[in-house]
Amino acid sequence: MQPPRNVWQAMSRPGFLLSAWPWRAVGYLVTGVVVGAVTLVAIVVLAALGGVLAVVLVGLPLLVLVALAGIPVARVERRRLRLVDLDPVSDQRRAPARGGLWAWLSTRFGERATWRELGHALLFAGLLWPVDALVVVCALLCPLSLVGTPLLVAGFGEVKVLKLWAVTTWPVAVAFAVLGVVLLCLGAYVLGVAAGARGALTRLLIAPQEAELGARVVELARSRVRLVDAFEAERRRIERDLHDGAQQRLVALTMTLGLARLDAPPGPLADQLAQAHEEAGRALAELRELIHGIHPKVLSDFGLEAAVADAADRCTVPVDVDLQLPGRLPRAVESAAYFVVCEALANVARHSGAKRAEVVGGHRDGRLVLRIRDDGRGGADAAAGTGLTGLADRVSVLDGRLSVSSPPGGPTLLRVELPCEPSDRCA
Repeated sequence: MQPPRNVWQAMSRPGFLLSAWPWRAVGYLVTGVVVGAVTLVAIVVLAALGGVLAVVLVGLPLLVLVALAGIPVARVERRRLRLVDLDPVSDQRRAPARGGLWAWLSTRFGERATWRELGHALLFAGLLWPVDALVVVCALLCPLSLVGTPLLVAGFGEVKVLKLWAVTTWPVAVAFAVLGVVLLCLGAYVLGVAAGARGALTRLLIAPQEAELGARVVELARSRVRLVDAFEAERRRIERDLHDGAQQRLVALTMTLGLARLDAPPGPLADQLAQAHEEAGRALAELRELIHGIHPKVLSDFGLEAAVADAADRCTVPVDVDLQLPGRLPRAVESAAYFVVCEALANVARHSGAKRAEVVGGHRDGRLVLRIRDDGRGGADAAAGTGLTGLADRVSVLDGRLSVSSPPGGPTLLRVELPCEPSDRCA
């Protein structure tokens, strides 16, 4: 069983009273009383001084501090919340676009999180901390005073329990102590409920679920882009290692076998050398094709236009290419666009029965647009295993779009859009 992540989960399991969670709840509520009282004093003092001195403009910075009071309070609350909820609370504030106090203030006053945290600070200072204090007094201090009744009777002879009942005898004092123990056990659950509710309210006010989901979506998109970049870098490394390592060794082996074949006298040895030479040549050709499929060198060296032209030349169906680009594009975009074109042309050659195809595209309005068209039989279906699903996945990783128009009888038109800006790297 997983350990509880918050006080709610702890209360639903046996052994709650013997765990650290009741003490964590007490610590959360007691520190809430302290922080709330300090927040109330600070806001009242700053607002009063700012209002009085505003007429001479000296108080304006103090009023700005009042408006920003929710930021430090929310920061403290995120740390305090760990007492009753182990799940972290994300910070929704954005980083300023540039340095300087004015940029920081503009960013803070322009985001919702600042005003949401200010509302939380005002509610905390005006209402929540007195409630915390009341819960601690009723659920903890009152039962403890009952538990200590025998000690008070032993020390003073007579004591008024809760200022209401006079106790002078030991049996009555012990009875109040037993009652205090029972109320203390019940109070532990009351403290847990109160601390859990306060923690949930705090999380709702300073980090609502919608904002957390939005932040997670943004981080997911960023991590997806980082994975794409890492994947492309790994593809280039593998291509480079194969090109500079295994391919060069196979070239040397092929040349050595060719020279040995020329020097060998006719006979069985010459035949075996000839066969080995041919096998080495085929292995070299397959390795070059593999390297080209991993990451073609022409794409890295000369860019997308040259790589698409090379792919069109290798296609068994005649392909017209008209690709107008302002320069090099980001590596991930070039790679995705190239492999989309290659897969589309492979589909044309294998499935369409087309006599001719064309690849047209360019860069405009911050997007790379490609259109691959053929005059084949049409009827392309992503569910039929023609690779269209894989193409759509590759494009969507870069926040692009892919659409296919392929009525029965043709023609088939595949359109790809990838958001990007020209890169300043050299071709």
